[in-house]
Amino acid sequence: MKLGKQILILFLCVIMMACTHVGNVRNTSIEYVIGVSLANLSEQWRLVLKNELEAEAAKYDSVRLVILDAAGDRKKQAADVERLMGFGVDLLIISPGDVEAMTPVISKVYEEIPVIVLDRVVEGFEYSLFIGPDNRLIGQQAGEVVLDLLQKNGTRNGAVLEIKTNSFANESRSEEFCRTISEAGIEHRSIYLADATRDCAEDFLLAHPELLEDISVIFAHNDYMAYGAYLALKKLNLTGIKLAGLDGFSGENGGLQMVENGIIDATVTCPTGGSEAVRYAIDIINKESGIPKQIILRSHKIRPGYVPSIYPADGGKTKQKRDMIRVGYAQIDEESNWRKASIESIQKAAKEFDVDLTVEFNVLSIEDQMEQVRKLIAEDMDVIVISPLVAEGWQDILEEAGKAQIPVLLVDRTVSIDEELYQSYIGADFEEEGRRCARWLLQNTSHQFQVSILELRGTEGASPTQGRKDGFESVISEYGTYQIVASECGDFNREGGAQIVRNYLRSHEWDIDAIYAHNDEMALGAIEVLKEYGIKPGIDVKIISVDGTADALTALKKGEINCVVECNPLLGPELMKAITDLMQGKELPLRIITDEIVFTEETPEELFRNRKY
Repeated sequence: MKLGKQILILFLCVIMMACTHVGNVRNTSIEYVIGVSLANLSEQWRLVLKNELEAEAAKYDSVRLVILDAAGDRKKQAADVERLMGFGVDLLIISPGDVEAMTPVISKVYEEIPVIVLDRVVEGFEYSLFIGPDNRLIGQQAGEVVLDLLQKNGTRNGAVLEIKTNSFANESRSEEFCRTISEAGIEHRSIYLADATRDCAEDFLLAHPELLEDISVIFAHNDYMAYGAYLALKKLNLTGIKLAGLDGFSGENGGLQMVENGIIDATVTCPTGGSEAVRYAIDIINKESGIPKQIILRSHKIRPGYVPSIYPADGGKTKQKRDMIRVGYAQIDEESNWRKASIESIQKAAKEFDVDLTVEFNVLSIEDQMEQVRKLIAEDMDVIVISPLVAEGWQDILEEAGKAQIPVLLVDRTVSIDEELYQSYIGADFEEEGRRCARWLLQNTSHQFQVSILELRGTEGASPTQGRKDGFESVISEYGTYQIVASECGDFNREGGAQIVRNYLRSHEWDIDAIYAHNDEMALGAIEVLKEYGIKPGIDVKIISVDGTADALTALKKGEINCVVECNPLLGPELMKAITDLMQGKELPLRIITDEIVFTEETPEELFRNRKY
């Protein structure tokens, strides 16, 4: 009996200690408790992430982080998330180890509290915000760095040795790295290491010196492995082999210092997003407006004495000596209600942010738009914003803006040039919009029979046109029964969409199962023509479009459009916040992707209300 009583008392003590621990997570001085689940702390990159999270949170007296390390175990990470939820955290920040395993866990948490996903984006959009790098771009930049190093060696024929580990990030970066150097005709070899550490790289190369024969450059997927290669080369008395790393951390023994000290020859930065995660977490908890869906962080190619931007390090802050920030905006024609809503949003936000905004309209060609930009450069704007008519041909004019020390932001459309010639892109992920359209079509048609698709493309050469086409085709290409039988440009306007369908009907017997329109205006034009020919839109042929304008949603409610993928035009708050951050000397992300939804007949009514465009 005495023993049983002792066991009971011990059990109660354990319960009280557990309750006390949970209670201590929050006290009277703590306003926000943020749970953090990290995949592991064995990688240097994730240690830096943890340090940045803690350093940023330390700036706020009312914020407390509760950080748990999953130690590379997906089951433990799932349990860690459940434990954090038991602590009653206000928001979860998670860097998932196994994306497939953690996606349903994250989705479940998102039903209760906001979630910020770091590093690796999960499938779907059941999270509040994703912050991470563009791994494919980093791989491309690494390839460009290696080509530069080969050029400095006086040859483009030397072989390259790639050192990597078996990880998701390494594979996506490696694919683009190999493509970049193979296009230049460079011989390439690769090795896998068990661990991404200095010692592992050094030991492996010392044990296999034959791998270094005819090698001109070694590229390692982190700076620490590059340092291990450096130590091995030193012990083997091998000279003349250039070294490139990846991560580019600052501080003692970081990649930036190793480049500066001549230990390695180059690196590519891969930011963690830790500081941004804490700042956005507080904004999300406070329900601030203008929170994007994705933040794609900027990476830089680093070489000795190289400044990784043609703009001043402070974003032009030293240049500004005016009471108001002067912004010049080179727009394109108001080809749709979407465009009108976008312009109005930016003009309204400029007033709210006390920004002096000058808008140039009525662009008929890229040459016209470039003249607008030159005019804004001559007027010595603090910042220039461009909605580029087409993606190609912007190199020279953006270099002119750089020489004038005027930073450039891109809004709603991108360009096909070096990312270091502009500060940031703010808008949609066009490929994801195309993928969403295709996924809906797959879910609502039979895969057993051929599905013939008429594609109404936007303006030829515009980034939304190419992105939406690529994204759509990447999904349907996995199914042999889905075929785009005709694809024409309708220039994003109603008349263009109507003309494509009219021309098809005049030259073909109607055999189309679905119309995929790159915007609502073209879809609405198509609907008008279908009705003229007695074809019932939404019934006889499925209609899928992109934008989410009020007219399209009305057509969806009437059953004439089956699916509308939103492309949010209300970019003003995000743009003006980016401009003010830039003028305060902050580095902007490479891309700021807006939050968007998919409208169907099953979408809740409240999401249709209060549409502003």
